[in-house]
Amino acid sequence: MSKKVYTDAKSALEGTLFDGMTILAGGFGLCGIPEHMILAIRDSGVKDLTVASNNAGVDDFGLGLLLQTRQVKKMISSYVGENKTFEAQYLAGELELEFNPQGTLAERCRAGGAGIPAFFTKTGVGTLIAEGKETREFDGVTYLMERGLVGDLSIVKAWKGDTAGNVVFRKTARNFNAPMATAGKICVVEVEELVEPGQLDPDGIHLPSIYVDRIFQGSDFEKRIEFRTVTED
Repeated sequence: MSKKVYTDAKSALEGTLFDGMTILAGGFGLCGIPEHMILAIRDSGVKDLTVASNNAGVDDFGLGLLLQTRQVKKMISSYVGENKTFEAQYLAGELELEFNPQGTLAERCRAGGAGIPAFFTKTGVGTLIAEGKETREFDGVTYLMERGLVGDLSIVKAWKGDTAGNVVFRKTARNFNAPMATAGKICVVEVEELVEPGQLDPDGIHLPSIYVDRIFQGSDFEKRIEFRTVTED
């Protein structure tokens, strides 16, 4: 079996976690989140974490579990509206927040993974986001410089993967998982189905194996929904 394949989240994360590290966590809200690895990180007791994610989950699921145990000292996020624990800790000065526009956060991860240290964007110019950051004019328009984002560890959720580390995401669960995977010094992926090399369509690979250091097959994914909307009878 490939040296990349591990039996579960705990073994896959062994030796990668340390206090004060930066973790890039894939997912969008509760869609496509690496729920098994979040639990393993909680159980490890690692602390003083900086976590970059679209948001921090909800109070009792997703990254919200790491807020409950106060293992996170700083969040790099674009949306924080569904988590009362997040709100309470931030307003009390117990949690740092680096607020990023959504597209900026996505591009920071993509740039970090591509080895691009910084880029310029119009988003955020003239707002609180721009405070303390360099601006420059191009063709008569003011742009804001943002730094590429690189983490000590990327934790990623995918639909299918093979034992070589090639990965396929499913529909909107692709979201932040793909760019964040490339921007971590170590990338660990949890998949719903693990197959042998050759069983995935080469033209359908979303994340090539070169970016994946460790992979494991999870079970009993909860896949919780933040707001369930159904039609009335």
